[in-house]
Amino acid sequence: MTDTEPSQQVTRWLATFAERLAAADHAGTLALFEPHCYWRDLVALTWSLVTLEGKPEVERMLERCLPASVPASFSLEGEPRTDAAGVTEAWFRFETRVAVCRGHLRLRDGLCWTLFTCMLELKGFEEKRGALRAKGVQHGAVSGRKTWSDDRREAAATLGSEVQPYCLIIGGGQGGVTLAARLKMLNVPALVVDRHPSPGDAWRERYKSLCLHDPVWNIHLPYLPFPDHWPVFTPKDKMADWIEAYVSIMELDYWSASAATAARYDDERGEWTVTVERQGETVILKPKHLVVATGMSGPPAVPHYRGQEAFAGLAHHSSAYRSGEAFKGKRCVVIGSNNSAHDICADLWEHGADVTMVQRSSTTVVRAETLRSFLSSKLYSEEALAAGITTDKADFTYASRPYAVMAEAQKAVYIDIRKHDSGFYDALERAGFLLDFGEDDTGLSMKYLRRGSGYYIDVGASELIIDGRVKLKSGVQVERLARDGLTLSDGSFLAADLIVYATGFDPMERWLEQLISPAVAAKVGHVWGLGSDTRRDPGPWLGELRNMWKPTRQDALWMHGGNLHQARFYSKLLALQLKARLEGLETPVHDPRGLGSSYQEH
Repeated sequence: MTDTEPSQQVTRWLATFAERLAAADHAGTLALFEPHCYWRDLVALTWSLVTLEGKPEVERMLERCLPASVPASFSLEGEPRTDAAGVTEAWFRFETRVAVCRGHLRLRDGLCWTLFTCMLELKGFEEKRGALRAKGVQHGAVSGRKTWSDDRREAAATLGSEVQPYCLIIGGGQGGVTLAARLKMLNVPALVVDRHPSPGDAWRERYKSLCLHDPVWNIHLPYLPFPDHWPVFTPKDKMADWIEAYVSIMELDYWSASAATAARYDDERGEWTVTVERQGETVILKPKHLVVATGMSGPPAVPHYRGQEAFAGLAHHSSAYRSGEAFKGKRCVVIGSNNSAHDICADLWEHGADVTMVQRSSTTVVRAETLRSFLSSKLYSEEALAAGITTDKADFTYASRPYAVMAEAQKAVYIDIRKHDSGFYDALERAGFLLDFGEDDTGLSMKYLRRGSGYYIDVGASELIIDGRVKLKSGVQVERLARDGLTLSDGSFLAADLIVYATGFDPMERWLEQLISPAVAAKVGHVWGLGSDTRRDPGPWLGELRNMWKPTRQDALWMHGGNLHQARFYSKLLALQLKARLEGLETPVHDPRGLGSSYQEH
């Protein structure tokens, strides 16, 4: 294939695709796709987050979405490229009736294998950035002029009383603040409420030794990237300070020390009534939309064991652990074997404690540097930046690959990872550690997407287990506690002064049960996971994360969570959906699997 052939092939395909869409020629459009094709649409045509698999699903979407969306004005963006496997990739732009969009295409033998379409902005409601930015001051003499500070104080004084937020965001971590920033740029009135005393405290209250496991190139916040001297792995208190500064710099409406205690939706009025306890006062808010942004997990999952009340030492969940400083020479048992468990074991050992990890089931372990080398460096690294791959381009490239395709690709990656670190894995298994790479060998990333648990990104604790400095009891359960320790299912006894339950968290829908009602939580259903029919991710297959960043079965209720990468990317898509509703745009939702195997219009 010559250098010009990929460009010509893509240009022909895109032109034919545009012509057949405009003519509503569904049969002709489908003829451009492979039999087992994928079309991932993020809000552009479906007003949801949807992955269509196979021609029948694509055809149903075309029938239902084309009349309202009217995609047109397709143009190639950049130069297509063909990889060693013969897959030609290309970026393109297009418009719908109400939006400007971006697309990505993968062709095999001239037919579409994967198609990605994503809304970028709503026409007439663009973010006020660059040439559209605010002037900031009115020059000339103005009688009774108010300053920026005056306006901010007046707005803060009336918010929640005389003025109601259109959108209330519960949770002020990275999810809450990124969404608030996106909404601010779209002129959508939004308020964040968070129970902690200050922005960033959700990070500050974690254990003192915590550093983020994701490298800096993948954790930028929208509009305000980290400076180029920022460390590769961010200490949690540094992250907390950045979030606090972000709230101030982005001028977000943010209520600290404010806990949302109850929420009820009025179908007739189309609004929520939310009770907020704010610094000793009860405030009633009436937002049109409610976003739960309390993280990707629910409340701490604290196990209950026989004899628990008899234990004379200190026992608490990992979320309450702060430091090993007080446990030098003490006997410490950590129940669990995922990220927090390993970090806490290492912290206790560094402070001179006698540490034992109780591993109840197998865990996926990948070295941090190996993870970067094999999985993230092509998109998120100094090398990627030098090659012209910005954070924005990396985010869209990552999003362009359907999860089903990603799962298959991960199998091959983890074959290579296991070969590369075979000595490391052999040593772990000799120490008695129970390893897995997912039920179908798809590794850590798919475990994260399916269940958000079951893995450890190794930053040093594995070596402590390998050489025995952290002791290990694996393949056992806790039978009961006694005054001075715990008995395991193999009959052994561990003396303990401290027990840390690194036992994870309940699912996100538990927050809905507590805040709204068990009935609404049941109506919405499980949150997170792809429907892979693996542990903690029951089927059927959905192809997208359940109930995340898209309409749910409960009107005007949205879920926002995940890591910093997801907070950055998906906050914009959620903000665009909310802006469209604020402006009264038609938003017919097509999500045949995500909304319970039915077509639903909002």
